[in-house]
Amino acid sequence: MLSIITQITEEIQELIKDDPVRPEIPLEQRINQQSKIYVLKDDGTGKASAVVCVKFLPKIPESVDELLNTMNGSSTAVFYTIWSYAQGAGRTLIEQAQAEIKQHNPEVTTFVTLSPKTEMARKFHHKNGATTYRENADSVNYLYK
Repeated sequence: MLSIITQITEEIQELIKDDPVRPEIPLEQRINQQSKIYVLKDDGTGKASAVVCVKFLPKIPESVDELLNTMNGSSTAVFYTIWSYAQGAGRTLIEQAQAEIKQHNPEVTTFVTLSPKTEMARKFHHKNGATTYRENADSVNYLYK
């Protein structure tokens, strides 16, 4: 079950503490008019299986600073952190979040990541159908179709 988080709750405050990629980004930057958090929940228990944070921008950012400070536009969905509590849940979450965005936000035409420059990130995104779009000074953008 896919949940879209649009307000700060105690549950999301606890989940964000587990962010291994971008723990420095404040919760207020993750949930606002340009940003959403998608949570994949186990149908049986209702517990989170995976979490992804997405920001909607007019262009593909090259850095966290650009991610946080770019405004006015929403043609690009930037997946900038993801983590999972169950094997395979990250891939399922990316697929479901992308499908939900396509259905409800037709202005979004580009789906990318702002990922750390790690082998783990490269393997995860390539295994899940993304291609390397651009390598930046401190990050990599992977493009999803």
